[in-house]
Amino acid sequence: MSSSLVVCEVDPSLQEKLKMFRFRKETNNAAILMKIDMEKQLVILEEEYEDISLDDLREELPERQPRYIVYSYKLVHADGRVSYPLCFIFSSPVGCKPEQQMMYAGSKNRLVQSAELTKVFEIRNADDLTEEWLKEKLSFFH
Repeated sequence: MSSSLVVCEVDPSLQEKLKMFRFRKETNNAAILMKIDMEKQLVILEEEYEDISLDDLREELPERQPRYIVYSYKLVHADGRVSYPLCFIFSSPVGCKPEQQMMYAGSKNRLVQSAELTKVFEIRNADDLTEEWLKEKLSFFH
């Protein structure tokens, strides 16, 4: 069955953008929203956001289509330290077309590897994308 799984390539310009994003100097929250071009079977940039909260980002997610998000998050620790974890979030809402869901699921690991990300999370419902949710997920890394 796995022979039918399509793994999409990552658009080279997107790879470059992800690399630059990783080394950004800004201290605000920012996001890169990515989607799969089904025709080309390529992961491409959909939108970039500067200074965006998770609440605002949640509003940008399509209701019934998967998306990949790389989110740079300003995390203030209990002891006052500040870090900027880079989080990969796979949004795979209930109600997506099965073939779309499979293509996104099958391509996720390649994208994560090419972006060299270690904090990888998945949501099935956009309403779950909250600051509390992200802090809870990130607490496992500290």
